[in-house]
Amino acid sequence: MPDLTSGSVQANGINFHYLEMGEGPLALCMHGFPDHAYSFRHLLPDLAKAGFRGVAPFMRGYAPTEAPRDGRYQTALLSQDVLALIGALGFDQAYLIGNDWGATAVSGAAVLEPEKVTKLVTLASGRADEDLRMDFQFLKGTWHSYYFQLPAAEATLAHNDFAFIEAWWRDAAPEWDIPEEYIRSIKETFRKPGVVEAALGYYRATYNQAIQDPLLEDVQKRISAGPITVPTLALHGTSDRPKRIDAFESESMDRFFTGGLEKVIITGTGHFMHQEKPGEVNPRILEFLAR
Repeated sequence: MPDLTSGSVQANGINFHYLEMGEGPLALCMHGFPDHAYSFRHLLPDLAKAGFRGVAPFMRGYAPTEAPRDGRYQTALLSQDVLALIGALGFDQAYLIGNDWGATAVSGAAVLEPEKVTKLVTLASGRADEDLRMDFQFLKGTWHSYYFQLPAAEATLAHNDFAFIEAWWRDAAPEWDIPEEYIRSIKETFRKPGVVEAALGYYRATYNQAIQDPLLEDVQKRISAGPITVPTLALHGTSDRPKRIDAFESESMDRFFTGGLEKVIITGTGHFMHQEKPGEVNPRILEFLAR
C-alpha cells in the first residue's frame, strides 16, 4: 500500500476516517462494495502529483468510519455525506469521483447541490431503463442485491473467513489477477464489528422503505428524478457483470446527464477498473479534471 496520510472529520453526524495525499483543490473519492478507502491507493498519488488534494473516506459504517446510530444507509444520506464532507474538509466545491455505491453517492450529491461540484467522475456505474431491469441476464448480475435482503445474508458473507467476498471480487473482475494482500485487507475491514451489517444496510435501504427516513422522502425523489447538470466523465469496463455495460450505454443514462457526459469504455476491466488498470484509467480522469 502507498504511504498515505490518514485523518478523521465529523460530517453529517458521523466521524469519518479517510486517506489523503496532496494539496490543492479537493478531489473526493468514494468507494463501493465490498471495498474500502484503499480502493483509491493508485489514484490518490496521481491526484497529488497533478495538484489536487485527494481524499478517500471510508464510507458510513465501513470501519474505522462510524456506523450511524439510527442504522440508516439510504442513498439520500450517502449523498448528504458527500456534501457534508466537502464542507468539513474546508472546501466550498470539490471534484467528485465514485465507484459502485460511491458513484451513487457522488451522483446524488451532484443532483442535490450542483454548485458544490466542479466535475463528476463515475466508475462502473450505469442507469438501467425499465426493460433492462426486467432482463434475465441483467438480473443475474444484480442477484446479490436481492439476496442481501434475507436474514441469512450476514452469515453468508462471514462464512469461511469471508469466502463470499473474495468470490464476489473475482466474479466482478474476471480478467484481473487480484493481489492477495488486497483481498486480505478487504477481509480485515469486513471482520471489524458492524461492517457486514453496514454493507448490507446499503442494499436493504434500497428496497425496504420501512428503514428509510420519511423526512428524506423529498430528497430521495429529487435524486431519483435528476438531472445531473455538472460536467461528467463516466468510465466502464467490458468485463463487469452481465448487462452492466448495457445500462452504461443506454439512452436512459444519456438523458440523466444534461451538463455534458463523456463515456469511456476500458477494455479488459471489470467492476474495479481503477484498480485493475490504473495506468489507463487514471490518465483519463486527470485529463478530464484538468480541462
